[in-house]
Amino acid sequence: MTEKPALEDEERSWLEAGQSETHLTTLSSPDGDEAGDDRPAWDSKIQYVLAQVGFSVGLGNVWRFPYLCHQNGGGAFMLLYVFLLLIVGVPLFFMELAAGQSIRQGSIGVWKHISPKLAGIGYSSCVVCFYVALYYNVIIAWSLFYLGNSFQSPLPWEQCPTDVTTNDTVRECAKSSPTSYFWFRKALNITNSIEESGEFNPVMTGCLLAAWAIVSLAMIKGIKSSAKVMYFSSVFPYVVLFIFLIRGSMLDGAFEGLSYMFYPKLEIWGNMQVWRQAATQVFFALGLGYGSVIAYSSYNPVNNNCHRDALMVSGINFMTSVLASLVVFIVLGFRAKNIVLNCVSENLQRLSVMAGQETNQHWFPWFDMSNVSSVSVADYSEWYSHYSSMVGPQITDCNLEEEMKKGVEGTGLAFIAFTEVMALFPVPPFWSTLFFLMLLNLGLSTMFGTIQGILTPLMDNFSLLGRHRTLLTVFCCALGFVIGLLFTMRSGNYFVTMFDDYSATLPLVIVVIFETISVSWVYGTDRFLDDIEVMLKWRPPVVYKYLWKYVCLFAMVGMLAASLLRLVLKGPTYTAWNQTTGSEMTLPYPGWAQTMIVLLIVFASLPVPIGYIYSMLKARRARDTPSPESAGHEMHRELYTKCSSIDQLDSSSNLVPAEQGAAHPRTAFLSVGSEHYRLLPQQEDDDDEEEEDTGL
Repeated sequence: MTEKPALEDEERSWLEAGQSETHLTTLSSPDGDEAGDDRPAWDSKIQYVLAQVGFSVGLGNVWRFPYLCHQNGGGAFMLLYVFLLLIVGVPLFFMELAAGQSIRQGSIGVWKHISPKLAGIGYSSCVVCFYVALYYNVIIAWSLFYLGNSFQSPLPWEQCPTDVTTNDTVRECAKSSPTSYFWFRKALNITNSIEESGEFNPVMTGCLLAAWAIVSLAMIKGIKSSAKVMYFSSVFPYVVLFIFLIRGSMLDGAFEGLSYMFYPKLEIWGNMQVWRQAATQVFFALGLGYGSVIAYSSYNPVNNNCHRDALMVSGINFMTSVLASLVVFIVLGFRAKNIVLNCVSENLQRLSVMAGQETNQHWFPWFDMSNVSSVSVADYSEWYSHYSSMVGPQITDCNLEEEMKKGVEGTGLAFIAFTEVMALFPVPPFWSTLFFLMLLNLGLSTMFGTIQGILTPLMDNFSLLGRHRTLLTVFCCALGFVIGLLFTMRSGNYFVTMFDDYSATLPLVIVVIFETISVSWVYGTDRFLDDIEVMLKWRPPVVYKYLWKYVCLFAMVGMLAASLLRLVLKGPTYTAWNQTTGSEMTLPYPGWAQTMIVLLIVFASLPVPIGYIYSMLKARRARDTPSPESAGHEMHRELYTKCSSIDQLDSSSNLVPAEQGAAHPRTAFLSVGSEHYRLLPQQEDDDDEEEEDTGL
């Protein structure tokens, strides 16, 4: 084929009015307004990298990954995590980066570009992002509450309060601990179960309003304003983690904590539950399926090296998880060592009393019980192992390893375990302020990406919303605050747990499965790699083709099946706080709460089939009632396609190769800047339906 010569006046006027299909699908909004010329862009590459890192590195890196590592074999879990990160996480992350950067649209526009039938995938991403934003900002509100209480000496959670009526220690606090009491009673004022709603917590409601106000102000000007905040919110947590790492390495028990972390227990690789947890952590650590990765990359120049970005951000994310785990295990080791030393001290005091009552017992310890500080944990453990059966139940074991096995995750790690340790540091208010500032910034940087995953697709897909960015941002934040009042009731923590465990997990996995199918089997991996080659000027390794088509898809379907199976067999449960016993207990969700869980999952997943059915009905109506204008437009679409300016020398080699076995040539995935057209072969009439199906 040869390049099309100068166009006749009639043809030129039609093309100027209608543009080529590639230009339309890539740069225009559904209403016909051109969106490519005034699209915002990052001021620098460092801004973009900080935004992606800030979104992917969140609270889960600090309190979820260390817990999973703690519970599932330490170093063995890390090796498994790296393996799954390389074969599942990085390929899927690269796929989202490349799709967003090449099409320069949010999640709705990207999947609609591949096929109108897939537009529902983007809407599902927006719904899940909104779910996550609702409860994630509550965690930011909790951090604000603790940050405000950190400017006191002593810290309000250092000691149990006194009951003014009895002049004794509050019973609930005495049965638990000062930090647990402050968290459950002072911060949350929690009820005994989800069925007891209780009134609103006014202080926490104010903190939630402040959290949404911060997010709204940071996002009100789009990436131009949020990127400036990212310079601080993305970098500051690393500074704090390194400070805690240096300070923690000097603590008694730090070595024991690190030993427990790195000691590999390879037998856990035979447990399928561990594989599911590792895959889930990889999935959520990179923020796959939210649409935020796509939204951020859509503001990049088209020739940006997104493959290098995928490797770099994934690597930074993993190293951050390792750094956070080092800090957490050092802190947990210090905490466990203090608990064990207190245990030894209490038992030695009981032994001293017994020694005064009974003399010449051969099982009395050989060490000096009058000097408690001189007795090591190892000496006490050795003595207890020999004479535990003779001393009676009043003398207990003080085992450091057993104490280390008591893992703490999520809010328990941040608001109970860490606060307990920081109360033991010199100048506790300083360390507490530093820690909760870190949590606040980790939460905000992820929150910015989550909100961007909602705003960008809506503004790209609806020109009216795109023209009123400020109003849309304020409205979304205001709506989030109003619905988020659910979480500020006394039972609000139970709803946070519900949303965290169920509202995002299954819908996001479903979204990513459909994303992978869209690229691998609808658009075609060869075609996708061709477009990336045009974009990057080099072709990614062919291994990505097989990872996308088979390995990633199989892994995601397996994770979905395992999650559903676990949900059905185990049943949804939550951890409740019992005020009478001062302890936690596991309870099943009541029937109405289980219905709410199902509705959350269904509502988030429903846009996918609805979008497919709507597109099918629309296509059928279009075929039944063809208009002369659309028929003329279709004729010109078949005759011409726009060519990239870099591919003008040899028309036979310029056409982007079609997927093997494809029935007709295709347009490129990328938008192009020059106005060159080539004559394409005429299509058969029965090919029109296939072209409508792929949306290309």
